Amino acid sequence: MPLRLGDPAPEFELPAIAGETQLTIRSRDYLGKQNLVITFHPLDWTPT
Repeated sequence: MPLRLGDPAPEFELPAIAGETQLTIRSRDYLGKQNLVITFHPLDWTPT
C-alpha cells in the first residue's frame, strides 16, 4: 500500500558509506531526535 501525505514513514535500514567507513542507517535511530529527509536517486552510481 503506498504512503499518503502525512503518513508516518515505515521503519527501515539502509547501507551507507561515510568516507571509508561502511555503516547502516536506521530510521529508528532518528525517531524523536531530529528530522530525517529521504531522497531517492534512481540509477545513481550506475554505469551508463
